[in-house]
Amino acid sequence: MPPNSPIIDRPRSATLRPLRALVPFIRPYLGTVLIALAALLVSSGAVLLVPVAVRNVIDLGFSSADAEMVDQYFWYLLGAVLLLGVFGAARQYYVTWLGERVVADIRDAVYRHVIRMDPAFFETTKIGEILSRLTADTTLIQSISGVGLSIILRSSIQFIGALFLLGLTNIRLMGYIVVMIPAVLVPIMFVGRWVRRLSRDSQDRIADASGLATETLTAAQTVQSFTGEENESRRFTESIRLSFETAVRRVRARAAFSMVAITGMFTMLVIVLWVGARAVLAGEMSGGELGQFVLYAMFVAMSAAMLSDVWGELQRAAGAMERLAELLAAEPQIRAPEHPVAFPDTRDGRIRFDEVSFHYPSRPDTRALDGFSLDIEPGEKIAFVGPSGAGKSTTFQLLLRFFDPQSGRILVDGVDITAARPEDVRARIGIVPQETVIFGASARDNIRFGRPSATDEEVEAAARAAAADVFIAELPDGYDTYLGERGTRLSGGQRQRIAIARAILKDAPVLLLDEATSSLDAESERLVQEALEYLEKDRTTIVIAHRLATVLEADRIVVMDAGRIVDIGTHDDLIRRDPLYARLAELQFGESSEFMSQDEPDDRSAAPLEASVR
Repeated sequence: MPPNSPIIDRPRSATLRPLRALVPFIRPYLGTVLIALAALLVSSGAVLLVPVAVRNVIDLGFSSADAEMVDQYFWYLLGAVLLLGVFGAARQYYVTWLGERVVADIRDAVYRHVIRMDPAFFETTKIGEILSRLTADTTLIQSISGVGLSIILRSSIQFIGALFLLGLTNIRLMGYIVVMIPAVLVPIMFVGRWVRRLSRDSQDRIADASGLATETLTAAQTVQSFTGEENESRRFTESIRLSFETAVRRVRARAAFSMVAITGMFTMLVIVLWVGARAVLAGEMSGGELGQFVLYAMFVAMSAAMLSDVWGELQRAAGAMERLAELLAAEPQIRAPEHPVAFPDTRDGRIRFDEVSFHYPSRPDTRALDGFSLDIEPGEKIAFVGPSGAGKSTTFQLLLRFFDPQSGRILVDGVDITAARPEDVRARIGIVPQETVIFGASARDNIRFGRPSATDEEVEAAARAAAADVFIAELPDGYDTYLGERGTRLSGGQRQRIAIARAILKDAPVLLLDEATSSLDAESERLVQEALEYLEKDRTTIVIAHRLATVLEADRIVVMDAGRIVDIGTHDDLIRRDPLYARLAELQFGESSEFMSQDEPDDRSAAPLEASVR
């Protein structure tokens, strides 16, 4: 991710505080948490009863001729085992269910938040990084909020309970343990922080590899066209190598962590056992009391070892939750005002650009629009013409409120779009982009994207109007045919007609059209043009002109250069008086200025297709 990414520069916590961000996701399932805790308490209590039964068997059962006493305490042991099995299973089920549910909610929340971010966010944030956080990071959260949380709670209760019962059994031996525990836990804490830092580095390297793979696989044809397979494979191999080396360092740290934890805990246990054995020999405690103490000491050691091991997972989960929280905390620059203005019920499609100046966040020194002013009447067709970088596409970006201008206003039907909800602004605008986006879904779902509530009949009517019905009917499953990722099963003209059908179904009063017919064959171009003519009826249309037919049919042509309006007029007027337009007409539309200046409207209107971009 670039160094100026809005989410990578946020400060990182060195504690487990990021895990507090899980609380809002757990709170709705408080009932499940309480059931799991109840099962946990019963199963843990059953475990802590076992040493008491063992002590009585040793001290009373074996020293008595009454076999019934032995039987009684073994029945106690069997009861404790049954309680442990039943309630342990209940605890496992509810805690695991909670982990799965919480992670599903986190993924949903992150996606819902990110999909609403503005283009400025995606200029500086890699999609692969976001996908890594949605997958790898949430998997870590799933581990800790499910099985990991179960282990933490169980081990914590058993550690505290066993330590308390150790004191009741023999306060002097418990004192040894209390003194030695800090000496063991302090190194564990330090090694755990090291593990966390390496874990975060490992997650970042995985995200880098994921981003590289996403970037190249989505452009596989381009890579192959330039015979870049081997070069890109080497780049990915290097990325994987860095990821592997970082993971190995993390594994080494985890191994050191486990060594410190296990060695420390069981060294403490051996010392206590040695002291206890000498106490039995000295007659200071009974054999059963030592047995009970040993079992409780083992519970303390094992619980502490489990907690220390899970501490490393907690460190990783804290880093993962921190990364997810960064995404959730990112705020879009484009948002609805506190008190948004509603649009009028009429849908005229009147547009006004009022002294609009704008520069993109990534290019603060270059103005994409500079004092741009233009009034567009309802139902009018406007064509934008100009060299590359003139600001034509920027007008579309601002109209859709993907960005806000630094100065000036844009009004749609009399409402300043910065005072309205972005969703309300975009609901009044339909768009047919130059690069058509087809989703990995059926033809019907792709068209219905224009209006999700549309019926099947409305979808099919839109397809007929867009001249898409014929080729859709020939697909294997008709409208229910899967079109492939990015529409790989369709031709360019077919994808364009799907996009037009989508815009027809939306039925917005304003249409933005970035023509893409120049790359189509003659037959596809004719069908697309017919569909566009239907779409443009009774709508305010703004076109970025790529074809002669467009400028001839436009009510007005706006000539742009360097973010400013150079001239406005009809084709005939501009070809005579505007040198820039005359040059663009010759270069872009393939016609000489001498020919274009002739007063032959019948010939021009009769041959728009023949004069398309060559």
